[in-house]
Amino acid sequence: MKEVTKEVYLKWYEDMLLWRKFEDKLAALYIQQKVRGFLHLYNGQEAVLAGALHVMDLTKDKMITAYRNHVQPIGMGVDPRRVMAELLGKATGTSKGMGGSMHIFSKEHRFYGGHGIVGGQIPVGAGLAFADKYFETGGVTMTYFGDGAARQGSLHEAFNMAMLWKLPVVFIVENNGYAMGTSVERTANHTDIWKLGLGYEMPCGPVDGMNPVKVAEAMYEAIERARRGDGPTFLEMKTYRYRGHSMSDAQLYRSKEEVEEYKKIDPITQVLDVITDQKFATEEEIEAIDQRVKDLVEECVKFAEESPYPDLQQLYDVVYAQEDYPFTPHKL
Repeated sequence: MKEVTKEVYLKWYEDMLLWRKFEDKLAALYIQQKVRGFLHLYNGQEAVLAGALHVMDLTKDKMITAYRNHVQPIGMGVDPRRVMAELLGKATGTSKGMGGSMHIFSKEHRFYGGHGIVGGQIPVGAGLAFADKYFETGGVTMTYFGDGAARQGSLHEAFNMAMLWKLPVVFIVENNGYAMGTSVERTANHTDIWKLGLGYEMPCGPVDGMNPVKVAEAMYEAIERARRGDGPTFLEMKTYRYRGHSMSDAQLYRSKEEVEEYKKIDPITQVLDVITDQKFATEEEIEAIDQRVKDLVEECVKFAEESPYPDLQQLYDVVYAQEDYPFTPHKL
């Protein structure tokens, strides 16, 4: 695995802070009704993404996830301004303003969504991995889902086929404790979700999802296994979300004290503590990072707010093309 150096810690801090502040700004825009529909925020889970990106090969590896999906494409290389524009429903967005919060997508950067159907992305992730194996690309697909989606039957079908065909896929459950609002303890007679992999003799195990180093180590081993042709791995990232399932969640299922306890092991704070303890950056340099992040978020908002809404004609352009069907030509 690539060494976790001073430069890596500084990048982790800036990236995770950007993701956190980007989401905080989205929450504010949602309250102002500039972001409509549903909005599921990633606050608290940033180490899961940061650790994975450290060991991925972004020239060929893919990622697919559920609807808590705003910051992953940014990490994969998508322009954050376009992500913000999509969330505001603007024509400059990643899906020309027609996908919205739950459907961020970028084929160019190998980020395949953003899926609104609970667990729907799990077999799709296996399918992406099948394509990589078939075409011998050497790529690996990171397939993320939440603890609630672990109860979906499609998970078992995907696990079975992935093991049978030794697909280059890493299945990752981001266990943030409560699914939509029901704790893991109340949805199954077992709380170690990773053990679902044992039924398929799939390598599996728990990971500290609040620490990017622990995430990177586990993901590296899983990705290397997949790239060798040895098949999938199932990892349970034990993490926590500070905000509700979505912005409409009253969070009556947990106490404020519990949330504050988890904030004591905040992934961004953990990284910053290493930076300060190891003297990787001065106070002024850290403040400069904070300011860069603040400026970039404001730039994203400005870009999105000043972008136009899609033209009505676009409704008729984003359709499937068929050569012998002359009535609705495909323009995009």
